[in-house]
Amino acid sequence: MVQTRPISKTIKTLDDLEETFNLRPTDNELFFPEWQQDLPQLTESEIAILNQIKTRFYRHRKRGYLAEGTINQLLISPLLTLAGLYDEPFFVTTEPEVEVVVEDKDEILRGRIDILIIQQLWVLVVESKATITFSIALPQALTYMLANPNPECPVYGLITNGDEFQFIKLLIQSTPEYDLSNVFSLLIPRRNQLYDIMRILKEIRQIMLQTN
Repeated sequence: MVQTRPISKTIKTLDDLEETFNLRPTDNELFFPEWQQDLPQLTESEIAILNQIKTRFYRHRKRGYLAEGTINQLLISPLLTLAGLYDEPFFVTTEPEVEVVVEDKDEILRGRIDILIIQQLWVLVVESKATITFSIALPQALTYMLANPNPECPVYGLITNGDEFQFIKLLIQSTPEYDLSNVFSLLIPRRNQLYDIMRILKEIRQIMLQTN
């Protein structure tokens, strides 16, 4: 009998991805220029909105950790709206929440990943608990991204726990490869890294428009 097991129970590490899908990080330094080269500029209006989004998020974050639903409301939805990713020709779908279990000494810690899909962009929102780190969320993100129905096109991912953001690029083709951006943090004082995140989202949007 064929058994179906949740991704979170079968693909837990990057080693699992290499063994199951032959997926490896690329050695090509030019593989992922979309997060750092020739990015679109922001308008004064966009900058003002991004400042408001960061201020609102930080006010809530100071009171304690935030569940992924709250992160969606305070950060993800406003950012995707501002980037134009909720508008034509894009459509948003969702995947069921992924439960992640982390064994820490004698304690079992549980968290969830909320997943939004916008054509070639997968957004994974992780509960902002120190136990559910990007290293745990990354194998989950890459496994879902491998389901891209158009293997000739790049697929992008964004992992966030609200405090930090990291972009992923995956190319399937003959040999699956991926690369990661730097980690952007909203906790850095005197600098709003939502500017960088928004410029990357706008660049990915332009790429998706050209490939559809």
